[in-house]
Amino acid sequence: MIKRLLTVTILSFFVGMAMAQHSLTIHVTDADRNEPLLGASVRLSGTLYRGQTNASGVVVLRNVRAGTYDIQVSYIGYEPQTQQAAVTENQDVRFALSRATVLADEVVVRATRAGENMATTYKNMSEEDIAKNNLGQDLPYLLDQTPGVVISSDAGAGIGYTSMRIRGSDGQRTNVTINGIPLNDAESLGSFFVNLPDFASSVDNIQIQRGVGTSTNGAGAFGASLNIQTNTLNKDAYAELDNSYGSYNSWKNTVRLGTGLIDGKFSFDGRLSRIKSDGYIDRAMSDMQSFFLSGAWHGKNSLLRANVFGGKEKTYQAWYGTPESRLIGDVDGMHAYADEELTNYERENLLRSDRRYNKYLYDNETDNYQQTHYQLLFSSALTDQLTLNTALHYTRGKGYYEQFRDDDAYVDYGLLPVVINGSTINQLDLVRQRWLDNHFYGGTYSLAYKDSKGLEITWGGAYNQYEGGHYGDIVWSQYPLFTDDALPVDGDGSFKTSYRYYNGDATKKDFNTYLKASYQLNKLFLFADVQYRHINYAIAGIDNDLRDLTQDASFDFFNPKVGLTYQLSAASNVYASYALANKEPVRSDFTDWPIGQTPKAEQLHDIEVGYRIRSQQFNIGVNGYAMLYKNQLVPTGQLNDVGSTLRRNVDDSYRIGLEFDGRWAPTRWFSWGATLAYSQNKIKNFTEVVGDVENFYETTVISFSPNWVASSELAFKPWKPVELALLSKYVSRQYLDNTGNKDRSIDGFFVNNIRVAYNTSLWKLKNLGLTLLVNNIFNEKYASSGYTWGYYLSEADRVDYNFYYPQATANFLLGLNLKF
Repeated sequence: MIKRLLTVTILSFFVGMAMAQHSLTIHVTDADRNEPLLGASVRLSGTLYRGQTNASGVVVLRNVRAGTYDIQVSYIGYEPQTQQAAVTENQDVRFALSRATVLADEVVVRATRAGENMATTYKNMSEEDIAKNNLGQDLPYLLDQTPGVVISSDAGAGIGYTSMRIRGSDGQRTNVTINGIPLNDAESLGSFFVNLPDFASSVDNIQIQRGVGTSTNGAGAFGASLNIQTNTLNKDAYAELDNSYGSYNSWKNTVRLGTGLIDGKFSFDGRLSRIKSDGYIDRAMSDMQSFFLSGAWHGKNSLLRANVFGGKEKTYQAWYGTPESRLIGDVDGMHAYADEELTNYERENLLRSDRRYNKYLYDNETDNYQQTHYQLLFSSALTDQLTLNTALHYTRGKGYYEQFRDDDAYVDYGLLPVVINGSTINQLDLVRQRWLDNHFYGGTYSLAYKDSKGLEITWGGAYNQYEGGHYGDIVWSQYPLFTDDALPVDGDGSFKTSYRYYNGDATKKDFNTYLKASYQLNKLFLFADVQYRHINYAIAGIDNDLRDLTQDASFDFFNPKVGLTYQLSAASNVYASYALANKEPVRSDFTDWPIGQTPKAEQLHDIEVGYRIRSQQFNIGVNGYAMLYKNQLVPTGQLNDVGSTLRRNVDDSYRIGLEFDGRWAPTRWFSWGATLAYSQNKIKNFTEVVGDVENFYETTVISFSPNWVASSELAFKPWKPVELALLSKYVSRQYLDNTGNKDRSIDGFFVNNIRVAYNTSLWKLKNLGLTLLVNNIFNEKYASSGYTWGYYLSEADRVDYNFYYPQATANFLLGLNLKF
């Protein structure tokens, strides 16, 4: 069957190439002034072509097969147009674009985006791309087919806490903005999409910039930037219902409504979502709700938009992972681990479980968090060449996770042992809650100038402030917390009490300003970008280990970038860029660092070189990169007591790699998208410290940095309403620590999913859609992330415990979409 399919595909390709082919020349001008429009976007329906006009306002498409095509042309500030062209010979098609009656939402993110000819390695994802797999899994899972991405899920099936690495760099190194406003948590620098469940249903487009990328707001990008734009203007009223059900009792229910454009000036959009799942891992349930509300006033030259969105999540803890001994069925190993770490009932849980093991057994061992975002966006086209963007924002977050603790010592909570009936009690069972209570607010701005001769200058920046409280309460205890406490209040003799055992706060002030300039000179496109960033981070109070964390750190960063792109032809270009980036340590680097030591800021020199070619049948991007670090904070492979990665500075390290991103569509019914990333990720002169033992490595591998990451999407459309797709992902071996030791590593894995989609209009429905996504069809038993810790019994006798996050075996999601 597969051989026959390949034969048909190859034959159809050569038949298609042999068919009559012609050139199609597209001219785009301003309707009022009859002047050519440089940089107008041009799309050819039924093909992969996405291009831009040159300085003469022209796009020339060669080798266009005979047929009928819809040509779509758009340009910011102008009304988009579509013309149908029946190509039977060489043909010219002319577009005269009229000024838009309202200012488009695209201007909101323009300052932080890489353009078509910019010397930046990037990938754009449209609303249609995102919607294909949007059946309830978290946003990282919808980006899995992009270059160099490795995803993982604590609960195993992509619902709940998920993570994503790009080029081996985790979420703390990926700068995420929503409408140009930072999403990354100001202290951890991570982005937690679990706090915004089903956010993808309110996203219009995403640009992923790999490497340092262009200057933007928020934390510096050390692996990638994720630039997200939420829903833009839909001029027609609409209603949409999205429902899906799948394995592990997973549900997603979404309602979207929009008024369209009212009186030519106003629009309102809204979404409500609920996602629930029992999770693949035992008890790793998720119960999440979210909303998105947006209202806008659209003027001819101005746009005012208010967004309010947020989410509430309750997830059962699953971050502890599964011991290696449990995964391979090593009973002796499980007993050895239990002797070190577990109580008797936890031992029994481990022995009778399987790869879906969860250490936690307390009914309310849950994470509970609610986050609400407020955005006020204003854009104005001050003149034909000058555009102003400003935004105010405020994010309110509050929540806790609850833990049951066995036989904790009173002294660990700053308490003296209690005396009951003459007996001294030193340890007790208790339930504690650790809270976050934070506010994040600020403003962003950009002023962009663009003329018709290819010059563009943007000045922008932001000021943001974070204020966060960290505190912990004991909410139940087996014994009284103080000797003079009252008698037990429950019939079982337990004590219900409340005691705050630590309390601290943090303030972070972040200011940045940047200046970007680009200029097109014939076939040469020049780009320069410089950013200044100042951060002040102050911590005060007592942490959960009762240490006084009071300290103050300030950082001043100067981040220049420069690049050039040369247009080889109307369809292809080469580019090269250099960027310097600096990044501050995160909260856990300060709180978990050994007493008396201070983490250093990181520095990165990023060199990118690439080649891009676009045509109707294929789009290809090939690039090489060298990311050279000074004082990189690399994961040690260990976690702290709340599941956060422990890190340490290393003097000299690098990531050097090659990436391929391509799509081939030889016919209208078949396309093949593929990515391939190869990299070498090394630390020079690394010393591993385990207890009192030091091990030196002249060159070693950076943890969680696979040499190979590849993806493939084979898509077939046997008839118009139906699409069949095979999605494949390969990730090579990853190491849990920085020693390159195979005994502390994650095996490589190759996972395949199938997607079957049917979409059609029916009666008064704009769309009736059915999507079936079957994940891991070959039942691969794999883990995508993990951690390790160990110690030496003697100089030659080392003990290591590896933990993994097993991912779900074969599972499905079935979705129904109705658009009115």
